[in-house]
Amino acid sequence: MSKGSHIIELQRKHENLSDQVEKIQSRPSADPLQVVSLKKQKLKIKEQIERLSV
Repeated sequence: MSKGSHIIELQRKHENLSDQVEKIQSRPSADPLQVVSLKKQKLKIKEQIERLSV
């Protein structure tokens, strides 16, 4: 996998996690621990993207 395609895949995962967070938060019974977990995953992916983009 090339560096560029890896970054694209990470961006896709980041966007998917964003969608999941929005969907969960829109529910009245949203689990705050699940939201925090997803946001941590998003942050790790964002950091990977930034590292690879340098």
